[in-house]
Amino acid sequence: MFIRDPESIEAIRDGVRCLCANFDDAYWRQVDEEKGFPEAFVNALTEAGWLAAMIPEEYGGSGLGLTEASVILEEVNRCGGNSGTVHGQMYNMFTLLRHGSEEQKRQYLPRIAAGELRLQSMGVTEPTTGTDTTKIKTTAVRRGDKYVINGQKVWISRIQHSDLMILLARTTPIDQVQRKSLGMSIFLVDLHQAIGNGLSVQPIPNMVNHETNELFFDNLEIPADSLIGEEGMGFRYILDGLNAERTLIAAECIGDGRWFIDKATRYARDREVFGRPIGMNQGVQFPIAQAHIDVEAADLMRWRACHEYDSGQNAGASANMAKYLAAEASWKAANVCLQTHGGFGFACEYDVERKFRETRLYQVAPISTNLILSYVAEHLLDLPRSF
Repeated sequence: MFIRDPESIEAIRDGVRCLCANFDDAYWRQVDEEKGFPEAFVNALTEAGWLAAMIPEEYGGSGLGLTEASVILEEVNRCGGNSGTVHGQMYNMFTLLRHGSEEQKRQYLPRIAAGELRLQSMGVTEPTTGTDTTKIKTTAVRRGDKYVINGQKVWISRIQHSDLMILLARTTPIDQVQRKSLGMSIFLVDLHQAIGNGLSVQPIPNMVNHETNELFFDNLEIPADSLIGEEGMGFRYILDGLNAERTLIAAECIGDGRWFIDKATRYARDREVFGRPIGMNQGVQFPIAQAHIDVEAADLMRWRACHEYDSGQNAGASANMAKYLAAEASWKAANVCLQTHGGFGFACEYDVERKFRETRLYQVAPISTNLILSYVAEHLLDLPRSF
């Protein structure tokens, strides 16, 4: 195990669980039914300082690492919540922390830590390029002391509940760069100034209560000092955040997986059919046991990815594999839990169907399982690139 301080990790778990106890299954069920946003929960998590965990102490945060952040999000999901409503602030922070100027960090980080600002959104994906990020068509053209943004983004989450957005745009045409990964830049966009002044937002209804949108940029002007880091190096910068994102998503899936296993185990012990608990049947208990083993195995890769990231190593391979293993494990656990409950698993009051829908998302987002397999084949096994 790569845990640096087991006692502090357990203290974090206890603290998050205590907070989540105030937001029970009925709370999350109502939010889901109303297609709402858990504003009260997000405010409580912010006020308790959990969303500022990774902000350095000098900027008002706790100065913790990806390891601790992953535990926070894991516990939210294990307690029956949906950390997809807050995880953006965790991984979006990396781009600003690692590549922002001192002036930018002092301007924004203390206010984010205090809960005055939210950095919940990242604009990367586009309708025609998907995960082929180097082919993005959104452009940022420098004109004097401003950049002018034109283009389109899709599946951009939490815009309506964020003050700032990390935006990736091409500042040099792809046919004018030596490598296709060059010529893209990262910007920090003030959403209150942008929306209605060149940025329009179109919500996308979907099967999960996950607030996500399509964005349209029409000559949006942003200050030149919105640029993070060096112009043209945005793709490299964004990878830092994406590796963190995949590791945090893995932790969320592990939390989901443990929720499903706990739920299935309790039901299998309590539910009696033909005069005995259904959990006595190997046909019921073996799938639950296998799901538990899968989640525990994925957890080990999560710790490895966190250790590598926090120690400054290249965590790309471990982050991808952690996300793959955890997403697979949580989805299998979800199916086992639903099957164990039988018809009751489809009843909203049991919450299985809600969590079932939520964890299914991570087979697709933020990167599909197939693309992770392609990454492993090419970068770890030295097989020919498949696309």
